Amino acid sequence: MPTYDYECKKCGYTFEKFQKMTDAPLKSCPKCKAPVRRLIGGGTGLIFKGSGFYITDYKKKNSSSVPSKTGCSDSKKCSSSESCPAAKKDKT
Repeated sequence: MPTYDYECKKCGYTFEKFQKMTDAPLKSCPKCKAPVRRLIGGGTGLIFKGSGFYITDYKKKNSSSVPSKTGCSDSKKCSSSESCPAAKKDKT
């Protein structure tokens, strides 16, 4: 349900009202009972609620931390299967 802003035409009092979209607009000021007009709002921004959101929550996995097909965990040494000690063991 959206929050609507209203302004009194007589006293200038502004207030917010939490209403359904299907509810009729308010007609009178809660302070002086004069007519009010509903203001056009820009809407709200994105609101995060909860314990927190961190940049690491959706961080991509580093490709170097994934073991290669040969089973060697050191991808810097094992850029090719010829220099990989794990690959040499498989061939023997």
